[in-house]
Amino acid sequence: MRHTTRIFLFFCVTIALGACVSKKKYLSLQSEFEAANRDLTACGARISDLSNRLSACEQERFKLQADLGGSQKALQVREDQIKDLKAQVTDVQAQRDRQLTQVTDLTTLSKSANENIRETLAQLEKKDKYIHLLQLARTRADSINLALAVNLKSVLRDGIDDQDVEVKVDKTVVFVNLSDRMLYQSGSFMLTPRAHEVLGKIAKIIESRPDLEVMVEGYTDNVPIKNACMDDNWDLSVKRATSVVRLLQKNYNIDPKRLIAAGRGEYNTLASNNTDAGRATNRRTRIIILPKLDQFYDLLNPNKVPEK
Repeated sequence: MRHTTRIFLFFCVTIALGACVSKKKYLSLQSEFEAANRDLTACGARISDLSNRLSACEQERFKLQADLGGSQKALQVREDQIKDLKAQVTDVQAQRDRQLTQVTDLTTLSKSANENIRETLAQLEKKDKYIHLLQLARTRADSINLALAVNLKSVLRDGIDDQDVEVKVDKTVVFVNLSDRMLYQSGSFMLTPRAHEVLGKIAKIIESRPDLEVMVEGYTDNVPIKNACMDDNWDLSVKRATSVVRLLQKNYNIDPKRLIAAGRGEYNTLASNNTDAGRATNRRTRIIILPKLDQFYDLLNPNKVPEK
């Protein structure tokens, strides 16, 4: 702007002085004016070019700022990803350490398990031998009971009604069920003459097997009883069992250490008490012939197992 003003003033002075200056001087001043004008035009072009370059630089700056913002966001995303990956690496390392610990523990457990398996197999082998021993014992016991039942049926066969006598093998014992009408007087614990006959035959088998014990159980129906001699069915069942035991001891010299008397009352029925037939079935005496405990243990003693 200052440069333009100076040119204008110079032009005015030149005009003012044109009248009084020489032609040669005029031409010199005009040349200078034209040169100054050319310089002015060049400066204008230079200014326009610089303005355009400045505008382009401003646009480039805005673009670079925008790119910088995007780059900063991208950098933050990458940093977040790196942070997440570092956390994952830490978790994986911790998991690896745990797995190494588990492998170590499993190795220890494997050794312990192998020892336990060997010990278990040894125990199973012992159990197999014991089961075999039990099977032999059961076979021997079954053979003994079968022979005993055959003998009892043989001696009781003649002259005895089958409805009054029943011989059975139940698990590890042999028992004889005897009806009350054959053994006792009605409503009493006094033994009949026929009872002496039947019990005498049974006593012979018992006497021939001193290694066995004898339990006598008395049973009744559910009809209440109370008199001068008995308070209830419990009392009646006990007295009936005791009568049989005393007879075996006194009349047939059975060792009383082998005898057991038990009253079961009305609470272990074989049939319904709602009918006469059912009540008659429930009124019974059971003589159970069973091995002594020491004999039973002998059956389980490996040292007493018979050789094949």
